Amino acid sequence: MTNGGAAESGDVAVPRPAATVLLLRDAPDPDPGRSPLQVFLQRRVAGMAFAGGMTVFPGGGVDPGDRPDPARWSGPDPQWWGRRLVCEPELAGALVQAAVRETFEECGVLLAGRPDGATALGPHLAPMLEAGREDLVARRHTLTDLLAATGLVLRSDLLRAWARWITPPASPRRYDTVFFTAIVPAGQQADAATTEAVEAAWWHPAEALDRWRNGAIELMAPTLRTLQQVAGFADAASVHAAAAQRTITPTIPKVRRQGDHVVVVVPGDPEYATAVDHLSPGGRP
Repeated sequence: MTNGGAAESGDVAVPRPAATVLLLRDAPDPDPGRSPLQVFLQRRVAGMAFAGGMTVFPGGGVDPGDRPDPARWSGPDPQWWGRRLVCEPELAGALVQAAVRETFEECGVLLAGRPDGATALGPHLAPMLEAGREDLVARRHTLTDLLAATGLVLRSDLLRAWARWITPPASPRRYDTVFFTAIVPAGQQADAATTEAVEAAWWHPAEALDRWRNGAIELMAPTLRTLQQVAGFADAASVHAAAAQRTITPTIPKVRRQGDHVVVVVPGDPEYATAVDHLSPGGRP
């Protein structure tokens, strides 16, 4: 049985390490009286083995190639991240590397910069980054290969840890996922150029929650809880700043119905023992 794979003979699947990024921005033309905060969401292809059809933040599992190179790394090091994420430094570095790689693969935003600290990548790098993105998706090269070829360094300081969620044991495919926040660097744009999603766009969190309540989109419990948590913030900077103050605790979520709403519960909540692993807005398990 492999990490994240389906359980066999009644065994519980071992969670595979993964990283997800709440990509943040302030809307270019915010509506009066509404928070400009927006998050980037993708609706995954329906036939995918995990979270098919779900609306999610960009992210995915840690790959063997997600091994940080100190020469291509800027910002808090893996030891620092290990303390922050409550895990070994080697795993912490791989999680940060995976977060940066997956964000670039899935929406074209590269959380990297020049060794002098500038985040502007420059138009002269565009052809190399386009080809490098294709190579990453095809697993022909690693993120470290791309950074070395372009002279860039990974900017771990552009990421903040928000939460760590573990897929419930009943799922045949499980992940131990760190949720990071990141503000889109100036001059970069998120796109929908990925085969893993049928659509991708910027959403106001409250708008996404409304669409979920009326059944237009489906959200897993961690995504739902995260959108609920960030919906009240004034802007992208305030969410990113709040992430630095959060305590990161591995959490297995469950859900329960409360009237017309589905509520996410976590260990320690009185209703946790009677909650279930998944419940759609319409009440279907």
